[in-house]
Amino acid sequence: MRREVATPRELETFFARPAATVAPQLLGSTVGCNGVTVRLTEVEAYAGVDDPASHASRGPTPRAAVMFGPPGRVYVYFVYGAHWAVNLVCHPDGVAGAVLLRAGEIIAGEASARLRRGERPARVQLARGPGNLASALGVTGAMTGSTLWDGPLVWAPASRPGEHQVGPRVGVTGGADAPMRMWLPGEPSVSTYKRSKRARPTT
Repeated sequence: MRREVATPRELETFFARPAATVAPQLLGSTVGCNGVTVRLTEVEAYAGVDDPASHASRGPTPRAAVMFGPPGRVYVYFVYGAHWAVNLVCHPDGVAGAVLLRAGEIIAGEASARLRRGERPARVQLARGPGNLASALGVTGAMTGSTLWDGPLVWAPASRPGEHQVGPRVGVTGGADAPMRMWLPGEPSVSTYKRSKRARPTT
C-alpha cells in the first residue's frame, strides 16, 4: 500500500487480515493524534476466541465487541487501573483480532507529548510501552470504535516495512509464549521484554 493512499475501502482491506500478518507491516508506519505523530517500532498481535491472551477469548463482550470488526477501527482499553492502551482492529468483519501498539518514536509534536506525560522522560522513552504511547498521543477510551480514516487517531502506512524480529508477548498470563510480539531491531524506543510472573506454561 502506498503511503498516500488512505481511502476507507483500501484501509479496511489492509486490516481485514489476521493480526499476526498485519502486525509486522505496521512497523515503521505512523499514527497521529492530537498534534503528535509516532513512528511505530514495536507491536503485539492478538487473535480471537482461540487466543487465551486476547480480550476476545470470551466472545463479543461489551468490552471486546469492537474487536469483532469491522476492521480498521480503534480499540482502546484501560490497563492496570492506570493507563490507556491502543489497538488497531484486524481480521475480516465478524472475526476478532487486533494489534496492540506497544512502542514508537515521536517524530512530530514532541512538546505536546511531553505535556501529556507529566514528567521529563528522555526523548526515547516518551512513547516506549503501550501506556506511554497512548498517553503521548492523548488517546482515551472515548476513541474506541472510531475509524483510522476519520480520526481522531489516523494511521499512515510505511513506504516499505523494514526487517523485524519476533518474540513472546509481554506481561500476559495466557498465551505468553506465543511469538506474537514484533519489533524493529536496533530501535532504542522498543520496550524491555518482561515475562509475567503469572504466565502459564505452554502445553
